[in-house]
Amino acid sequence: MANIIAIVWDFDKTLVDGYMQDPIFEHYDVNASEFWKEVNNLPEKYKKEQGVLVNPDTIYLNQFIHYAKEGKFKGLTNEKLKEFGAKLKFYDGVPEIFEKTKKLIEENPTYQEYDIRVEHYIVSTGMTQIIKGSSVMPYVEHVWGCELIEGKDNSGDPCISEIGYTIDNTSKTRALFEINKGVHSEESRSGVSVNTKIPEEFRRVHFINMIYVADGPSDIPAFSVVNKNNGATFAIYPKGNMKAMKQVEQMRADGRINMYAEADYTEGTTAYMWICNKITEFAERIRKEEKEKIAKYAAIEVPKHITE
Repeated sequence: MANIIAIVWDFDKTLVDGYMQDPIFEHYDVNASEFWKEVNNLPEKYKKEQGVLVNPDTIYLNQFIHYAKEGKFKGLTNEKLKEFGAKLKFYDGVPEIFEKTKKLIEENPTYQEYDIRVEHYIVSTGMTQIIKGSSVMPYVEHVWGCELIEGKDNSGDPCISEIGYTIDNTSKTRALFEINKGVHSEESRSGVSVNTKIPEEFRRVHFINMIYVADGPSDIPAFSVVNKNNGATFAIYPKGNMKAMKQVEQMRADGRINMYAEADYTEGTTAYMWICNKITEFAERIRKEEKEKIAKYAAIEVPKHITE
């Protein structure tokens, strides 16, 4: 089994400068601020009117479906979502950092001997199809996000019409355990699920080899899982945003994250250097552990013919 170093990324405001849905609002000439204001009012609205509890992380999906069926997002299908993914505005250094961090290990002969490699995963409360249409996908092993089922709008034309699968800020931790157990990897064993009991030594990606990168308090459950299991945690904040900087600094002071930096992943920046350094640190530890395993068996005396 390979020695995997996994970098797990949040998406909005971590890799993307803003929200992944911004190109949709621009295309359909819908006021994004008004849309999100409506969404933010829905939990209280449904609680007051119907006594219904809704998930504030994913209720926005219903609003997208309503807009699609009513024709405000005319023709918004899964294929259309992928097209919007190609229009995303990433922070500087993305997707280049995905490729460079892979090569950092894969092109180093020291680590090839022990089959050490870097893999990238995205875990987001956003829309999977938008992510899959973006420029990071050639370097990503798997995406966890919200999936939508297609149906018909009020005019009978195809559009997103039902919620198929959701990820919220708490269930992101489930995705981490799926990475840990290799549920969605090409090497995963048949029948393995997130609830399968597997001894830690047989799990595909050890938590101690995970780096979780996100932008704020909403990712605290995922940060906590990685920290508890001795992985690494890193937060991003938009350049020049004092409020966001204070927020992640408080998270660092509280022990929620190991480090933070401005959202710029180009070579030479704090984010780039910290992530690369942590990857190398992990690789060196893995190499040392593998060498010690080999040395342990090499020290065992090989049986010889008995001579008088």
